[in-house]
Amino acid sequence: MTDLTAVEVIRAKRYGRALTDEQLRWFVDAYTRGDVADEQAAALLMAIVWRGMTPHELASWTDAMIRSGDRLDLSGLGKPTVDKHSTGGVGDKISLPLVPLVAACGAAVPQLSGRGLGFTGGTLDKLESIAGIRVAMTNEEILQQLRDVGCVICAAGPGLAPADRKLYALRDVTGTVESIPLIASSIMSKKVAEGAESLVLDVKFGSGAFMTVRAEARKLAEAMVSIGSRNGVRTTAFLTSMECPLGRSAGNAVEVAETLEVLDGGGPPDVVELTLTLAREMLALAGIDADPAAALADGRARAKWDEMIRAQGGDPDAPLPTAAHTRVVPAPSTGYLCRLDAMAIGIAAWRLGAGREDKDDPVSATAGVTWTKAVGEHVERGEPLLVLHGDDKARLDAVTAFAHSAYAIDREPPAPAPLVVERIAR
Repeated sequence: MTDLTAVEVIRAKRYGRALTDEQLRWFVDAYTRGDVADEQAAALLMAIVWRGMTPHELASWTDAMIRSGDRLDLSGLGKPTVDKHSTGGVGDKISLPLVPLVAACGAAVPQLSGRGLGFTGGTLDKLESIAGIRVAMTNEEILQQLRDVGCVICAAGPGLAPADRKLYALRDVTGTVESIPLIASSIMSKKVAEGAESLVLDVKFGSGAFMTVRAEARKLAEAMVSIGSRNGVRTTAFLTSMECPLGRSAGNAVEVAETLEVLDGGGPPDVVELTLTLAREMLALAGIDADPAAALADGRARAKWDEMIRAQGGDPDAPLPTAAHTRVVPAPSTGYLCRLDAMAIGIAAWRLGAGREDKDDPVSATAGVTWTKAVGEHVERGEPLLVLHGDDKARLDAVTAFAHSAYAIDREPPAPAPLVVERIAR
């Protein structure tokens, strides 16, 4: 029987004191069980936003979140296990080609993904553009598919880190999302509970990312790498730019179509570059000597994708849904595309119906934005630059004018900027 109280813990953090292991573990456990009220948890979260956490506090807080539920045991799969997590961005469909690619090279990849909220897309929303696909799976089904196929992309079950599910919902409505310790613990509690031996993080910064400033993204990456290492998970992170959207599409079905291009050996160069960068790191952490570029070129990655989709009830040969209406946004002048703003593209796709404002909102499989040029490429006045896709003509009308704010054309090409800017490891 503990004599701790929620008020005592809140006051300690409010005054900037480091919380003890006992205080942190008790609070997370009590809140998960319903013995601490939402308003008390919200007060502690706000105190953490203002006062931060020491590395030791963060480790104990995250450990308590992991211990709040199940932890998958992947030790019986007979092959190395490795996963990847992205902090989210516009056009970020990388998980879709990456998971089957790494599995085709010999690893088991348990990719437990989420849905989009706001202008950043969700992997599960994209995957559900495929006819028949099932993304809600039990732990037993996940383990069986990893044995049979070697990879899975699905939703995390309610038993994994339930404290995070409850705390995240509270953060979303109390203005306490923007905190590096809270973000890091939320991501890593689920990833550690998932049970993979190794993890590669894609931490994005820029206009279309949650972290707009590189220095803040680096702090987040370092915090997550530290948590992974403390929990026995080999963890590295890459900082990648999200000033421009990835690839040539933002939406759901349009991003799956681009995924298939990559898996068939083509696709936009930036998507291929990032997919291969992360694949090589995942395989290195897993101790597998394989060339992922060869697995893309010879069709093994595409075959593994088809196998994974079928295992989850989907039809990889079914045509993807297409929008009832499209609207072309032509280039207003001749020159070089010097800016394609990730946030503006993401907002346009969201307004067309590809994203959601509330976590329970439906999304359109067909809505989205595609573009014909990458930054630095030459454009001619009048040629198609953006294409808006949607089933609601009124939305197309409303978004067309806004879409012009997403780009800029100049007489001279911009200086090339790297996509992958830094690797972080312990």
